[in-house]
Amino acid sequence: MRIAPTRYFLSFVVEIQPEILPQTDNSVGIDLGISTFATLSDGTKIDAPKPLKKRIKKYQKLSKLLSHKTPGSKRYEKARARVAKFHAKLKDIRTDFLHKLSTKIIRENQTVVLEDRKLSRARSDLGWI
Repeated sequence: MRIAPTRYFLSFVVEIQPEILPQTDNSVGIDLGISTFATLSDGTKIDAPKPLKKRIKKYQKLSKLLSHKTPGSKRYEKARARVAKFHAKLKDIRTDFLHKLSTKIIRENQTVVLEDRKLSRARSDLGWI
């Protein structure tokens, strides 16, 4: 027995006039980090929300409860849905942070330059992957 999804998505088309941002001579370089999410070339440090790190105890509890259930049972499906909802919440927190930050940087600067480095698991919690 499957539990109905708790998330629904709606899509529609709207015609709008695109907003043209004013020209600026500002440019910014972004250094990605682990202790701070990013450091801008002007010295501004941006901290990330790190949603998994703050909620690791809850995740461990939910995972443990799921592992003790019998696969295919109604209680297993309820526990699985709770874990899925937890992961969706983490994704939403990361996505919201990244959208707000990228919009702010783009509105303030004409040119944006990022470093090119391999990403680690710690960075994946920040949402860059």
